[in-house]
Amino acid sequence: MGVKLYGHPMSSCTVRVMACLYEKGVEFELVPVNMFAGEQKAPDFLAKNPFGKVPVLEDGDLTIFESRAITEYISKKYNAPGTDDLLRSGSPEESIAVRVWVEVESHNFQPVMSPIIYQHFVAPLQGKAPDQALIEEQLAKLAGVLDVYEARLAKAKFLAGDFFSLADLHHFPYMFYFMKTPWAAEAVAGRARVKAWWEEMAGRAAFKKVAEGMKFGEDKK
Repeated sequence: MGVKLYGHPMSSCTVRVMACLYEKGVEFELVPVNMFAGEQKAPDFLAKNPFGKVPVLEDGDLTIFESRAITEYISKKYNAPGTDDLLRSGSPEESIAVRVWVEVESHNFQPVMSPIIYQHFVAPLQGKAPDQALIEEQLAKLAGVLDVYEARLAKAKFLAGDFFSLADLHHFPYMFYFMKTPWAAEAVAGRARVKAWWEEMAGRAAFKKVAEGMKFGEDKK
C-alpha cells in the first residue's frame, strides 16, 4: 500500500512530517487536503483524524495523526543505514536530550511562533487585518525563548547536542516562515548562534525540498 501523507505543503505540521520522511529517505505520496475549503472536516477525513487536522500518515494498515508522533514513528521504523538517527536511540543520555528539546519546541517555541505566522501570513489570505498588538506581544515572548536557545547553542552545535535530531527538525517550519517576516533580522542580529543553527538546518537537502512548497501569496512563483 505504501506510505501516504495527507496534508498541505504549506502546513507547518505537514512540513514537519515531510522533512522527516525526506531525511529518512522514505518514498511517500502526498495526498493534498484543501484546508481553506474545509476538506479536513469532511467525514472521510474525520475517519482518519477525528480532530479534523492535518497531517495524517498511512503506512500500510496503520493510520497515525499528530505530527510529532508521526515523526517519532518514522524515525523508529525507517532508521536505515546512511541516514541520521534522529532519536539518538543508541544513547539514553542523548535520547532524553532529544526528548527534552522536542518538548521545548512543542510547549515553548511553537505557542509563541504560531500567532506571529498566522497573523502575518494567513490572516490577510482570509481577508483579515493582522493583529499587530498580538504580534508585538508574541515577539516579546519569542525573544525570551531565543535567548534560552542562544545560551544552549553556546554549549552544542544543535539543541540536543553536537548532532542533528528531531529536536532541530521540528523547529524548521516555523523558523522558515519567521525568517521571511520583517522581524527576523532583528531577532537573529544579536544571537549569532541561533542564526548559525538556522542556517545549518536550512542548508539540509530535506529542508530544501519541503521549502519549495512553503510559499504564501506573493511568494509563489
